[in-house]
Amino acid sequence: MKLAIKGILAFASLILVWMCFDGVSTPIKFEQTKNDREKQIIEGLVNIRKAEVEYKNQFGVYTANFDTLIAFVKEGKMKQVLKEGTLSDMQLEKGLTEEKALEIVKRGNAKEIAENGLQGFRRDTAFVDVLPSLFGENFDANQLRYVPFTDNKEYELAIGSIEKNGIKLPLFEAKVPYDWYLGDLDRQELVNLKDVQEKLGRYAGLMVGNVNEPNNNAGNWEE
Repeated sequence: MKLAIKGILAFASLILVWMCFDGVSTPIKFEQTKNDREKQIIEGLVNIRKAEVEYKNQFGVYTANFDTLIAFVKEGKMKQVLKEGTLSDMQLEKGLTEEKALEIVKRGNAKEIAENGLQGFRRDTAFVDVLPSLFGENFDANQLRYVPFTDNKEYELAIGSIEKNGIKLPLFEAKVPYDWYLGDLDRQELVNLKDVQEKLGRYAGLMVGNVNEPNNNAGNWEE
């Protein structure tokens, strides 16, 4: 009888130890997995931001259509200024600016160019492919739309605008909720995470840009 009681107590002790360990390890594992996944998702959001900013530079607006954005990345061209030579502190102190230096070089007067020390100063504009210029040669633009760890769900992409001082400012946002990429992890930890964000009045997920107010296209992980 005593042996049976001792056995039950030992088993109960093991269960208690396991519960304590699990209670500590679960939040740690959740946080580690969350951080690992968010590194890749943030990289995707940053890539979307790069593409959207260049698209807006050329067309004056953002796009909420991934087909349009991806076609632009794969087929579009962008201006690139090729720079040779820099202005010295002495030249700058004399009032020489990039614009003035460029005007002097364009006039082509060899004496004037030499007097201002601009013999090696060049600023040429070329048109280059968007994809390798922004992302490198091996980037797969077709993957721009897909959120990692979500079985090919697409980032939520939206555009908007706001008027300030009579000027209409285009806005965009791309986002992905926690549920999409953390839904297979511990449910209670996910509920706790979302609850904290909601109490802080923040979006429960990762997001870049904002269609409701200008934020310089910042990501909520950068705030």
